[in-house]
Amino acid sequence: MRTKFSIELMALTDELAHMARLAHEAAERASVALVGSDLTAAYEVFALEEQVQIEHAKCEDRSVILLALEAPVARDLRHVVTAIQIADDLLGVAAALSRVADVVVRRYPEPVALQPINEMLAEISGAVADMAGVVVRVIAAQNPPRDQVLVPRDERLDRLRAQVSDAASDTGWSHGSAMAIDIAMLAHHFGRCADHSVRIGQLIRFFHTGIPLYAQVEG
Repeated sequence: MRTKFSIELMALTDELAHMARLAHEAAERASVALVGSDLTAAYEVFALEEQVQIEHAKCEDRSVILLALEAPVARDLRHVVTAIQIADDLLGVAAALSRVADVVVRRYPEPVALQPINEMLAEISGAVADMAGVVVRVIAAQNPPRDQVLVPRDERLDRLRAQVSDAASDTGWSHGSAMAIDIAMLAHHFGRCADHSVRIGQLIRFFHTGIPLYAQVEG
């Protein structure tokens, strides 16, 4: 029975890794969609979100069965509970990226913003895709560093998001409220992706060390 339980835990981790790869691909396609007003890439983001939803349901079902039938304790319980939370965060990443694709589709064939702001949004989207790539690696890692942040927050990304939001809310803005709202929402959606990614790193560190999220600091 223990062997079967271990196999199920491994399968749960594999499902999370697959979800993370899908979310990373969605982040990359969202960046392409945003930078090039690429309708095909935007619809690929929608399709990837649907795949993440399917994988999330599988992960949730497996976790519930493990909790109900195996009654795990200690590290094994932490494994299952952490997996559920990570799956929720990966779903959150995919959902936020889908909202980014919504903006691209709605404004197509025009770009989502003026050139200077579009360049900042392109840099933000690239940084988010990089963070999603880090998430893939830390989920796959067998023994990640125990004394450091696994998915660090990108301070430049946060600064760019603030600059984009400030530009769209400036009293001198003269390009219409619809574009201003879209720009502000894009900054928000990318921020949600970054928040979910950082939290996944904290959850993985919690699983390996038992350090609760509130007690984790840069190391």
